Amino acid sequence: MKKFAFIFLSVALAACSSGNSDYDATGMFEATEVIVSAEQNGRLLSFTVEEGDRLQAGSQVGLIDTVQLQLRALQLGATKDVYATQRPDIETQIAATRQELAKAEAEQRRYEALVKDNAANRKMLDDAVSNVRVLRRRLAAQQSSLGKSTSSLNSQMTATEIQRREVIDQLRKCHVVSPISGTVLEKYAEQGEYATTGKPLFKIADVVDMKLRAYVTASQLNSIKTGQKVRVYADEGDDKRREYQGVITWISDKAEFTPKTIQTRDERSNLVYAVKISVRNTDGLIKIGMYGDVRF
Repeated sequence: MKKFAFIFLSVALAACSSGNSDYDATGMFEATEVIVSAEQNGRLLSFTVEEGDRLQAGSQVGLIDTVQLQLRALQLGATKDVYATQRPDIETQIAATRQELAKAEAEQRRYEALVKDNAANRKMLDDAVSNVRVLRRRLAAQQSSLGKSTSSLNSQMTATEIQRREVIDQLRKCHVVSPISGTVLEKYAEQGEYATTGKPLFKIADVVDMKLRAYVTASQLNSIKTGQKVRVYADEGDDKRREYQGVITWISDKAEFTPKTIQTRDERSNLVYAVKISVRNTDGLIKIGMYGDVRF
């Protein structure tokens, strides 16, 4: 693009040197162009884009076949439900052991009282203590085993949910949407064709917020700054120009060599600096690649 800009700029500025010096810089109009590509593989079930269409950012213009992905998402959802039903009810499964333990602890307290009153021998108390110890270990083992089983099933559920969300994201990418508001410049696919990931579908550009890339000499840098309002003239042909208000949005901090045929307003210069000027193309008359002149 820059190469063509220099070529066109050479012609325009050469004309300037013939006597028309009513502007300070010249260049060509550009727009933000975006090539929208397919993000999934599949047949284009719908694709309503036509060249010249005005699209809003986020608007859907096409759909890639989603059947297999939908089935995959349903399968993963069902698998997650299976894992959920397999998770043990820990409190229910250890309830019997808890009840046995409570009974054994009561027995231990009763024997402790009897031994204290010399109404029972020591062995009966030792047996009761041993029984409590065994039940407590059994309860701890059950809780550990059921906890590990639950943790494993929860991990499997999480992994399955991640896979399901990946499929849902792939389903989302089956919907072809416009990333910016703009006008469709070119269409590369048709409804019914098979799309592959990365295949260009259409090109869109914001032709309302146009940019004029112009070139100035080092001596002109002192008279311009970003945010400065300027007058921009679009070349309509037959020596006709339409005036617009523009704003300088960018000034290059790196010099570029100009072709030898370029003549500046004052004299031939070896180095120029690129500047970008934002212009609102509300009437739609400015076209990409059109010549433009600037008055600072």
